[in-house]
Amino acid sequence: MRAAARWTHAHLRAHRAAAVLIVLATAGITVSLLLATALFAYATDPWQRVFTQSSGAHVWIHTQADAPAASLARLDEVRAASGPFRTVRTTASLRLGGSKATLELRGAPALPTTAVPQIAAGRWLDPATDRGTAAGTDRGIVLDSSVARAMWAKPGDSLALSGFRAPLRVVGVADTAEAGFRAGETPGVAWVLPATLAASDAGPDQRGRTIGLRLADPADTDYVVQRAVTRLGADQITDVSTWRQAKAEAAGDNQLLGRLLALFGLGALCAAALAVGGAISTRVRGHLRDISVLKAIGFTPGQVVRMFLALHLGFALLGGALGALLTPTLGPLAPGRIGEALALWQDLPEHTWLFFAVPAGVVVFIGSATWLAAWRAGRVPPVPVARAAVPSGRRVSGSTRRALGLRIPPAVVLGWRGAFHRPLRSASAVARLAVPFLLITIALGAWATVNRFTAHPEHVGLPAALTARSDSLGERDLRGLLTAQPQVTAYPGAEVQALVPGQTGTITLRGLGTDAHPYPFTLVEGRAAHGPDEAIAGQGLLDLLDAQVGDWVRMTVAGQPHVLHIVGRSIEPADGGRVISTALDTLRDGATALHPDFYNLVLHHGTDPATVRDALTDASAGRIEVREIPNPADQLSAVRAVIIGLIAVLVLIGLAELSTTVAAGVRDRGRDLLALRAVGLTPRQIAAVIVAATVFIALAAVLLGTVLGVSAAEWLIDLQGRISGWGTGIAQRPALRTLVLVDAGAVLVAGAVSLLPAVRVARRRLADSASAGL
Repeated sequence: MRAAARWTHAHLRAHRAAAVLIVLATAGITVSLLLATALFAYATDPWQRVFTQSSGAHVWIHTQADAPAASLARLDEVRAASGPFRTVRTTASLRLGGSKATLELRGAPALPTTAVPQIAAGRWLDPATDRGTAAGTDRGIVLDSSVARAMWAKPGDSLALSGFRAPLRVVGVADTAEAGFRAGETPGVAWVLPATLAASDAGPDQRGRTIGLRLADPADTDYVVQRAVTRLGADQITDVSTWRQAKAEAAGDNQLLGRLLALFGLGALCAAALAVGGAISTRVRGHLRDISVLKAIGFTPGQVVRMFLALHLGFALLGGALGALLTPTLGPLAPGRIGEALALWQDLPEHTWLFFAVPAGVVVFIGSATWLAAWRAGRVPPVPVARAAVPSGRRVSGSTRRALGLRIPPAVVLGWRGAFHRPLRSASAVARLAVPFLLITIALGAWATVNRFTAHPEHVGLPAALTARSDSLGERDLRGLLTAQPQVTAYPGAEVQALVPGQTGTITLRGLGTDAHPYPFTLVEGRAAHGPDEAIAGQGLLDLLDAQVGDWVRMTVAGQPHVLHIVGRSIEPADGGRVISTALDTLRDGATALHPDFYNLVLHHGTDPATVRDALTDASAGRIEVREIPNPADQLSAVRAVIIGLIAVLVLIGLAELSTTVAAGVRDRGRDLLALRAVGLTPRQIAAVIVAATVFIALAAVLLGTVLGVSAAEWLIDLQGRISGWGTGIAQRPALRTLVLVDAGAVLVAGAVSLLPAVRVARRRLADSASAGL
């Protein structure tokens, strides 16, 4: 034990920098994996908790006002039902002319027993005080928390609603497991007393019914939707939403961050394992004499293996413990979603065991890679073999001799030979060092893609920056005000919910632009829709219908069939890509009363959306509601900080692997010191040979990692786009200038790291070099 302890102490003193880098890299990997797990939990657990506590409905079916929705509660697969509720579609704002939100008002005489709204602030409706019959009192309303956040509404505020003569007072805010409010896409849910709903002067087209169905088996969701459509008729159903859609929307971009952290965390873990294994193999080759001495004094092969294994497992344990300590301590202080996720995660007892499982998994994985390399140390014979009796390498090749004859600097020629004269060993070193550069290139690709969403949204399915609508202006007046704005092109649009073939769910059928002025969709496959019955679809819709460009698809809108020819695929960030778009003229066929619901405003390059919004608000005296179209990049601001942290971890792993490469080069050149001096090389040239060999290894690794990383980044980002429903074609390669700067910097760092050890070896005494050959 004393000999093992002394050897370990000497080893740590000789390799302090490498030990520190491995510990810090392991801590960074642990933090990355813990953050990924926390984000996944943050994405799904709040929704799951609300769904469980509220006895949430698996299916919400919205029907016409005169549909017998109550009969759906008697389906065999239904365990319980919420409603049916009479509904009114309206718009609400905190002040006249202020920002508006679309609401679905539900008339609820009492608190539902299924899909129970979980009161987060205020209280539930009270028939005694919220009917508005007493003098000086307003009718009450309870808002879903998602729409309350969007409107900055809280209990006590008054809301102005279209169709109501008097404002309604917010008495409560509730959490639900339904799909949350999305401006311009999904209306927010609100509850009022039936008497309040009856006071609305909304027309028949704004009235309906809604029923929530809680199923005995969630797997029967699609079948129940089919049965509901069959029982009521396709013309009676206006919209269908399921628990799967709500869960996916609740997860949203948090899952994307979680996938990013998990991908780079696991990749960095593999890179760290390779770096540790390579470091042990290199040190075994460099300490054969020491290992032989240990065996000669009585160490068994198992003791040698355990000695190496214990040393590097100690590094892994220290790094894992450091990462597990830093994550819960500093993580909640991080701004944005990451801090919120960690704060919530610590309050969920079912996930606390992961704080121990993830670091333990990191240690076990690194230990597995360490064992194979340590096993080689156990096979070293107890009697060292004289190296002079073993061929040290291949003879100088003809190309090397010709290069020396061409007066190419000897340091370059001998450095090239020193880097690659052992192909298998050199290929292993290049591969290990290329892994961090591959992951760094993927991270740069993710950064470039986020920048593309921000700087060029028209390339990723967002040609319009603003959407405008008005409840008080006529269509002609609204169009006149929009077209009067310079640097703005307005495209009329309308959206309806359509039942998909098989009637298992609904999709968004959207009309944008006209045949004379087509909307500039971002096409990545096929062509634009020009003729009648032609449309373009998002990837999510193609996956849902198992269709492809060129197919004809049939859908039903209010009982009326629509058959469209998909002639192209566009990048579609809205509604998970489950959107099919055509010209407004095509959507009007058979529905002459259809008028534009909104206008998408495409701004000329360099135009400020805020300036246009203010100008339209002033020109219409507040009668036009103008909103910015949500950009996914706005929700991915945390990605940049995540990428910076991951690159820092990968740099630590790269430096650890580089230190191993430098140590191997220094050892090999130290044994050749007598020969190099015999052929006339000066100490400066010998140091240059060692630096050049390291630079060539680093250059090969950088080029390999960059080439593979660019292709891998494009494939992974497009894969994420396909999974999310946006579709392929969103990936952006890193700029060539960025790649050149990163690669050049990495090569320069490699040369700088190897310079000091090279100078020390070049100045070594000849007697030391002679003894190292044995």
